[in-house]
Parts: sequence; structure tokens; C-alpha cells
Amino acid sequence: MRIGVISDTHNYLDPKVAQLFGGVEHILHGGDIGNASIIRELERIAPVTAVLGNCDSGIPYPETEVVTLGQRKYLLHHIVDIHTLQETVRKRIDQEKPEAVIFGHTHKPFQQVVGKTLYLNPGYAGKQRFNLERSVAILHSTKAALRVEYFKL
Repeated sequence: MRIGVISDTHNYLDPKVAQLFGGVEHILHGGDIGNASIIRELERIAPVTAVLGNCDSGIPYPETEVVTLGQRKYLLHHIVDIHTLQETVRKRIDQEKPEAVIFGHTHKPFQQVVGKTLYLNPGYAGKQRFNLERSVAILHSTKAALRVEYFKL
């Protein structure tokens, strides 16, 4: 299964995303969406699971979401610091036991396995800010493993 992973669009969907996510079976958005129209545009590519970010308001998405795709469970939450997890996030991770935690906020790509859980930040996909590279990721889920592939925008 190929899953598109995106975060921090901040009300801008780069035209390259449609091509990069072509053929994905699902899209996970790690928050700071902007306008809900961004999700509708992504839904033209594949079904979307999304969460609110700290810059989002007035759009109908939860702060934390859990979705099962194939045989794997994914937890989405915008602000995740793997070294000092918020108590509510830690409890939800302990309860759900996801194979991957998808997040955003830092605007920097990140992946690390802690225990049996992959923590994945695809970077940010919005307009150029902070002189950082913009990126999205494809999460390849096979019976054996999860593999992350990043793409610059």
C-alpha cells in the first residue's frame, strides 16, 4: 500500500502534490491545513484522514485521529515531540498502539522508530517559509515493513 503523507499546507496545495501522490491509496494530513478546501482538493487524489494543527480553526477535523489502513494502524496528531510526549498523546499512543505516528508542526522532515512505532513528519508543503526545504512523503506499507520516501517540492 502507498500512502501520501503531507503536513503544514497552510492554505496552499502545491500543484506538484497531485503528481507525486498519483496512485496512492490514502492520504494522511498532519495538520495546519488552512482552509478545508485543501482537503477537498486532496480527496480528488485519494481518501484523506486529517487532523487540526495549531494554526487551524473553524474547520471540522479532530486534534487526534486514528485510522487503520490495510493491516496497520496510524495515529495523527500535529505537535509531537518524541522526547517529551504530551500526556494525552502518550496515553493515546499507549492505548492504540499504532505502527506509525504522523505529525507536522516543525516544518522539518523527520523519521525515527521508537520501540515498534515509526514517528514520521513529512516536512511542510505550504508556501516557502523560514528558508527550509518543502517536502511531502510516501509511506510504503508492505507485510514486512514500513518504508518512507521523501519528495522535495
